[in-house]
Amino acid sequence: MNVLIIPEDFRKDQYILKPIIQRMFAEIGKPQANVKMCLEPVLGGIHQATDWGRIADILDMYPTVDIFLLIVDRDGIATRRRALNGIERNAREILDNDRVLLAENAWQEIEVWALAGQQLPRDWNWRKIRAEIHPKERYFEPLAKRRRLTKEPGEGRLTMGREAAARYARVRSRCKEDLQGLEVRLKAWLGAK
Repeated sequence: MNVLIIPEDFRKDQYILKPIIQRMFAEIGKPQANVKMCLEPVLGGIHQATDWGRIADILDMYPTVDIFLLIVDRDGIATRRRALNGIERNAREILDNDRVLLAENAWQEIEVWALAGQQLPRDWNWRKIRAEIHPKERYFEPLAKRRRLTKEPGEGRLTMGREAAARYARVRSRCKEDLQGLEVRLKAWLGAK
């Protein structure tokens, strides 16, 4: 099974998304899934990642991929899910029944998934982190600095992404609206095959 993660911009997101998605597949009974990041073409942000023309090109470029996972930041935009639903609908029209594109928006940014797997400072409140529109700047970056991880690839994402994957059950329970929702939809699609 070939899986391609399509992020807004792989250059930093890959360090969080790849280990967490690999662990998700292991947890749903597909540990041998070949999970890769979409490195080409480089999508330079949310506008390109939600542009149907760009996504259609990616679907066409990767004919051997079974599951495409478009994962973007929600950024506090309540209508983001609606846009992703439209992309999923368009993808169903051009993909055969053995291939699927599932799209998800991380609340509020992908870095929250990494934070969900961490032992957080005692004075931090998880609900406030989930609700914060800019959790990367407000929580992730300060924690990476505190832990002296800013010089590594991904500026803390490499270590914290791996740690979050190792604590997947915790991340899943803290990120019900997005990560857990994606897992449920993925399991349903696999079960229907």
